[in-house]
Amino acid sequence: MKSRGLAKFLSVIVLAIIVAYVAFYGVNAGNYSIKPVQDSIRLGLDLRGGVYVLEQAQGNVSQDAMTRAISIIRNRVDALGVSQPLIVQQGSNRIRIEIPGVNDPDQVISYLGQTAQLKFVGPDGKVILTGADVKDSKAVYQTTQTGVQEPVVTLDLNSKGAKAFADATAKFVGKQIAIVLDDKTISAPVVQEQIPDGKAVINGMKDFDEAKNLANLIRGGALPVTLKQVEYSSVGATLGPSALKASEEAGMYGLLIVLLFMIAFYRLPGLIADIALGIYIVINFIVYALLHVTLDLPGIAGMLLSIGMAVDANIIIFERMKEEMRAGKSIRASLDAGFRKAFVAVFDSNITTLIAAFVLFFMGAGTVKGFALTLIIGVISSMFTAITVSRFLLKSIVETEFTKNIRVYGA
Repeated sequence: MKSRGLAKFLSVIVLAIIVAYVAFYGVNAGNYSIKPVQDSIRLGLDLRGGVYVLEQAQGNVSQDAMTRAISIIRNRVDALGVSQPLIVQQGSNRIRIEIPGVNDPDQVISYLGQTAQLKFVGPDGKVILTGADVKDSKAVYQTTQTGVQEPVVTLDLNSKGAKAFADATAKFVGKQIAIVLDDKTISAPVVQEQIPDGKAVINGMKDFDEAKNLANLIRGGALPVTLKQVEYSSVGATLGPSALKASEEAGMYGLLIVLLFMIAFYRLPGLIADIALGIYIVINFIVYALLHVTLDLPGIAGMLLSIGMAVDANIIIFERMKEEMRAGKSIRASLDAGFRKAFVAVFDSNITTLIAAFVLFFMGAGTVKGFALTLIIGVISSMFTAITVSRFLLKSIVETEFTKNIRVYGA
């Protein structure tokens, strides 16, 4: 019986180590592989740097218009070549945009907010064609007559636009046709000859990035709604990693202090609680990976807070155990009574925390949701490890010879 309990205890430890190794390092076995959890957990902008914007549509807008606006913004962001952007609707008329790893946030915000209303205007002030007549637009390099490579924007017009442009270029040879973007003239080339095939070129770009942005805007089309920026934040590329490093160090030092405290004050139960805490952390990160949680600084705060609550639950249980031992009960009876009497207090405190966390998650926005989500996951995991894992490990080892003395339990 004693050896069986010790075997159960050691089996759980070995299993926990294997699961932790697979979770954090992954495994490859032929065609089957498990990715490390860190590959499935995204870091928030405050930890990796980037831009966060909350845009609000003005006036009464339909869901269809919001959907099209999100699609256009996503195309524009994808054209920037950034990885893992987050573009989601928030509420009925807001769009949340998170773009990691950008070097010039002001340029990005200006680029996203433009409506790209393109017009070709003749010298008589009449509109020849609009962006709706443009099938495609690309930024390319073109060799000038002097042999210099200059960035230009190519335009491929549809049949209607090609006919209108052919008529206009035939009419205005030797005169300027203004290319107007959002009521701002960006180029006014002189028509050298008629362009009959609907293939036009916009020159006068100062660099290739300007040409690329213009081509992307023209290709993306006009936003169907007017958006107003209501929130904006930018985190530099160096501030994010330094914040992550500081968070990791704070978490490691805090966890080490907690582990030592539990062993110093509760001895064997404290060691069991430390093992359960390690299992709790592994469970948390596995859940983060499965849910593809975006981990930001408030999210890390929620995770660390739930760690404290997990330890607090064990402390309540162990204190009840010590009271039973001092009253003269056996170790086994004290263990059962300690968990039974502490359950109500642990359950009630965690339920009230969960209620508050769910309210924050469903009513809050942005980083508040991240804090609430990690807190919810942590509280549920902590209840499982404190009440189930700790109890199983203690019951498995309580009958061995070196656990007969109540001093081992800090009583």
